[in-house]
Amino acid sequence: MLKSSGAMAAATLTSRVLGMVREMVYARFMGVGWVTDAFILAFQIPNLFRRLLGEGALTAAFIPIFKEKEKIHGEKEMWRAANAVISGLIVAATVVIALVMLGITLALDAHHFPEKTELMLQLLRVMFPYMLLVCVAAAMMGMLNARGHFFIPAMGATMLNVVMIASVLWLAPQFGMGLPKEQRLPVQIFALAYGVLAAGVAQAAFQIPTLWKDGFRYRWVSPWRDETVHKVIVKMIPGTIGVAAFQINVTVVQLLSFWVGNGIVSSFGYSVRLMELPQGMFGISLATYLLPTLSGLAAEKNYSEFRTTLRHGLSTLIFLNMIASALLVTLAEPIIRLLFEYGKFDAAATHAASLALVCLAPGLVAFSTVNILARAFYALGDTQTPMKISIFSLGMNLVLAVALVYPFKQGGLGMANTVTSICNVALLVFALRKKLGKLEMESVRTATLLLLGLGIVAGAIAFFGWKLWEEKLGHGTLALKIGAVFVPAIVAGVIYWLAALALKIPAATEIFEFAVGRLRRGRS
Repeated sequence: MLKSSGAMAAATLTSRVLGMVREMVYARFMGVGWVTDAFILAFQIPNLFRRLLGEGALTAAFIPIFKEKEKIHGEKEMWRAANAVISGLIVAATVVIALVMLGITLALDAHHFPEKTELMLQLLRVMFPYMLLVCVAAAMMGMLNARGHFFIPAMGATMLNVVMIASVLWLAPQFGMGLPKEQRLPVQIFALAYGVLAAGVAQAAFQIPTLWKDGFRYRWVSPWRDETVHKVIVKMIPGTIGVAAFQINVTVVQLLSFWVGNGIVSSFGYSVRLMELPQGMFGISLATYLLPTLSGLAAEKNYSEFRTTLRHGLSTLIFLNMIASALLVTLAEPIIRLLFEYGKFDAAATHAASLALVCLAPGLVAFSTVNILARAFYALGDTQTPMKISIFSLGMNLVLAVALVYPFKQGGLGMANTVTSICNVALLVFALRKKLGKLEMESVRTATLLLLGLGIVAGAIAFFGWKLWEEKLGHGTLALKIGAVFVPAIVAGVIYWLAALALKIPAATEIFEFAVGRLRRGRS
């Protein structure tokens, strides 16, 4: 598990670090304001399909069926089924894109919207075809995962980020050159929208050579009455809601806050990007590995090993994300200052984004745990239960967001998402225990309580270390900004790890032994 998910985590780390560089470039280019709000919300809508399909529902529905075709009917039928699914995705996505773009065009022609809303709709019209590209890329990712390739699909997002960074640094300066400097941003922002489309092409194309090498050749297969397509749709629709509650929550609250005030969407968006670094590295990587593994165990009715594998996955996730959560909460301000406070992103923007991160980061462990628990249900062939739980959680999130966004702005959105995700995890655990009869999670529960205590202590050490650094040295230079984040974070992280080893937390011991073993083999 550590080897397979570790390789994917390395690729995901590369992608997420580049994603963070992209956000840094974005922040310097457009800061926080109504133009940024319009772009982030417009991008969030088609990007939601990437989150749902690439990191969730399509792969969760498709991989078990794809593996079944390979084992029972052979590779020829497996590739035919894959072509049927891709053909169906192309047809469905094309119809949806055409309807949405027509609807936006008619709305813009028929009604005069406020400037911010009009810009958002115009940007959405440009970027929405990205949905088709991401659907195809997600299907390819699912096929590669099912064939045992985890690194290449995870690296696909790296290409996406490279192209999007280039759109800011190279393409944006070509837009609005004849306008006064203060009027350029609403025009230059369209360069980023075109960059999203180019990035979608790059992400899909990056995966084709590996698939070609494995024997895949795309051919049109009518999806209308295809059994595989029908099965994928039946599993995917509830799975879309079940596995991606966090992303749906983020989109819902950003839509809500778009009209509440300027800067809320962008401030909350930057905090979400920071959350996605550890969530993607650990939560998504482990969940992607666990789905085909748990599916195989469920097919063999080996429920003892199913529970053991699930327990190991959850233990590893909680151990790694607990310290990440503690550091994001206590070092929110210096982290955001280091990464984003340049150009148009000023000290006030740092304060606003820090508030959102402090309120959102406590839910990191819960956000990631939802991904793993939902996949446990999918491996058992149950897509309905996580869907029902997520619908309830989405309703709760909406109520909390409405209640909290007005008094606490972006902080209220973070609180709503955190509380909702914790409730989502509790309900999933309860339902999974009923389904399996028993979970045998006593060791996970005990370790979680110990790690929570260690996380609080480590967070306090990091917080007071940062305050001492500010008092003695400040943050006047780039080197001091780096030190304000990494010195207290490293000290707190080392203490957390050593304390976990001393307390014999299984995940800490297993990861340590795995790392030492790989190091020794590397030297030999």
